Parts: sequence; C-alpha cells; structure tokens
Amino acid sequence: MELTPIEASQNVHGNARLGARGRKTGMPFITSNGTRIHWDQGGQGTPILLIMGHRYSSAMWYPLKEALGDRYRLIWFDNQGTGQSEARRRTSVADMASDARSVLDAAGVDTAHIYGVSMGGGIALEFGIQYPERCRSLLLGCTMAKTADIPKRPGWLITLTYRLMPLLKALAPNKFKHGYGDAAPDDRIARDMAMAAKDPFELKGVMAQGHAISGYSVDPADVAAIKTPSLVLHGTQDLLVPYEQGVKLSQMIPNARLVTFQDIGHNYFIGAGEQANAAADAFMQEVEAAR
Repeated sequence: MELTPIEASQNVHGNARLGARGRKTGMPFITSNGTRIHWDQGGQGTPILLIMGHRYSSAMWYPLKEALGDRYRLIWFDNQGTGQSEARRRTSVADMASDARSVLDAAGVDTAHIYGVSMGGGIALEFGIQYPERCRSLLLGCTMAKTADIPKRPGWLITLTYRLMPLLKALAPNKFKHGYGDAAPDDRIARDMAMAAKDPFELKGVMAQGHAISGYSVDPADVAAIKTPSLVLHGTQDLLVPYEQGVKLSQMIPNARLVTFQDIGHNYFIGAGEQANAAADAFMQEVEAAR
C-alpha cells in the first residue's frame, strides 16, 4: 500500500479527466456503495481478481493480462476515481474492498485468487480479512500491513499535496529509473510510462484514495488470523513501500511466502517481468493442486 501522496507524486503519470462525460459505452458496470464502477474480464480457467494500486486504472495490468490471459480467467476493475469508474469525494479501504467483492458477484464467481499491488495490495489484504470465503489465495505485491503505530499524514497536507502534484512531479528526482529499479529493462520502463501517461483519473477520486490510505489501519491480530495461502512480492529498491515492510508482512501472515526481486523498485511486475509472472503463476498452480 502506498503510504502518502507525497511519495505517490514521485511516480504519478497520466491525464486527469474532468468528470463522467465522455466515458465509453457498452462496457460492464456495476453500482457499488453508490458509485458506478467499471469492470471487465478475459480468458478462461481459474479466476484471478486483479486490484490495481493508487491512481492507476485496471489498464495498467496489461503485463499480467498478456502473460497469464491464455490460461486464467482474469477479472479486473477500475478503482473509484480511475479509468472509467466514477469518483467519490470520500472513500475507505473497506469501501474499495467491498467494490472488489461486488465485481466478483457481478462476474458470477464464488472464489478467486485475489491479486493486488501497492494500494491494491492493501485492498486485497482487507478483502482477505473481510471475505476469506471468497479467496483461493492472496497475492500481495509491493504493499504492507499498515498498522495503527504507523503515523498518519494530516488531512490538510494530503489535500495540499495533490493540489500541488504537477509541480511536485516536475521537481521530484527520478531515482532508480523512476521507481522501476536499477535492474528494470529500459524498453519496459518506456512502454509502461507511455501507458501510464494515457491512463485517466479524476482528481477528487484520487485525493479520496489518498485520504483513505492515510486513515486506514489494520489490526495485527486480524492479519495473523489469515488462513488463506498468501504470497508476498516485493522489490529491494522499492521507494514507496520499503522492502522491509514486505518482509514484515510476510512474517505477519501465517505460512506466507515471500518472493524478493533484487534491484527492482515499486513497479516490480514491470521491472521483474517474466520472473514476477512466473512466481505468481507457480504459486497459484500450487494452491490449485492442493485444493
């Protein structure tokens, strides 16, 4: 889970949109918690629900769709305020986990592998706590268990930061290849940045996500009570969620497995590419074999 909008501004690309007009038609939508949420699916086989991180839409799951779409049923959705989904002025991690459950309901899927990255990993963790009966496994990428001892950012600072985001983005140093890590191939970075530059969002919804992240905390006892098979994936050069937090998360969940990507940053599923997809694939196959 990305911790603060200040950190997030170091890795923000894309175009803010001005509201609901101009959205595509003929696409699957649900209404969840009073908000119109866009979702879609592709492929056949064991279902995986994909939950994207802060600011980005489900379009940014393109590497996984290309790698695993031929042997899994992939289900994805735009978190509120991104892509084709409407934006809320106020939301919570619990609300977004509820959105994810509503998407599974709309897809007619009882259980799925739940794969989330960054904020999406925090949503997936909350989903695993709230709806364990819907989870075949949890895959938690570049995220953390945000416990109550972690300081919260003042609400006014979060709002101000997002208002100043274009300036912060221009001034932020591009360390470790824009957060992808020293080992990330340049061609993959270029493609991902081009994709992200076209990815739409609505500022009020992204601000609501930022406040939701800051205000959220999870009880360590709830994390320790998770019985769902869990895989934690993390890069050693993660600038937004330090690698140590990924290690800690893997230790908090009973029998969780940690996959480490050396010299890879927050966007590990870009930087690590085939290695990250292979690790997720092997883990889910192992879980299915044991079911």
